[in-house]
Amino acid sequence: MNSTTLHAKASTITTPVIICDTQPIAIEGLRWLLSGTEDLRLAGAVGALEAATTMCRNTPGAILVVDKGLGVPIVTDWLHRFSVPGSETAPTAVIWGTGVGESEALKLLQAGARGILRRTASPANMLQCLRTIASGGTWMEEGIFGEKQRHLKPRQSRLTDRERQITELVERGMRNREIGRALGIQTGTVKIHLKHIFEKTGVRGRYGLALSGLKEKGTLSFAMAG
Repeated sequence: MNSTTLHAKASTITTPVIICDTQPIAIEGLRWLLSGTEDLRLAGAVGALEAATTMCRNTPGAILVVDKGLGVPIVTDWLHRFSVPGSETAPTAVIWGTGVGESEALKLLQAGARGILRRTASPANMLQCLRTIASGGTWMEEGIFGEKQRHLKPRQSRLTDRERQITELVERGMRNREIGRALGIQTGTVKIHLKHIFEKTGVRGRYGLALSGLKEKGTLSFAMAG
C-alpha cells in the first residue's frame, strides 16, 4: 500500500447514520448494509422521536432515518418544531415507509425532510439516498410523485400578486377551502386562479405546482434513482 492510498483512506469522511424504527429487523438490515461501506456507519438506533432528537444532538453531522409508521402527523409536527425561530438545529431526516403517497410525501418535504424512501427500496437505492443527502442534496425515490414530475417545467409567464399568494399557500400544503379562508375569497375563485396559474406555469396539478415552487427555491432537487 503506497502513501497515496494511505492518504485517501485517512481523508475518507464517514457519515454517521441513526435509525428511528420500532422493528429490529429493519435496524439490523441497515446495520448490515452500512457495514459494507467506508463512508457511512450506523451510529445508533432508537424507537422514539424524542430519543432520536437527543442522539442527533450528540452526533454531529448524522443522518436520521425515520419510520413513517410512527405516524405522518407526528413526524411532520416533529420536523416543524425545528423550523421555528430559536429552535434546535434541524435534523437531517430521511423518512421511509410503506405506501408513501403524494400528499404524505409533499407534507414531509414541506416540513423539512431531506429524503423520501419506500421501505421496499433496494439496498443500492438506500445507499444512493444517504450519500446524496450526506453531500448536501435532497433525494426523492422515483415514482412517488409520478413519472410526469421528473422534469418539471420552469415558470413560463409572470404571475399576478394574487396568483403568487395562492401558489405560496399551495406550496405550504393548504387546500382550496383553506386558501379561500386565508385570503378572504370564495373557493370557486381559488379554482379559477389555479387554472390560470397552471396555464401560465405549464405545470399540471397542485402537487406539480408545489414541487415546482420548492425546486425553484432550492428546497428540493430531484436526485431520483435511475
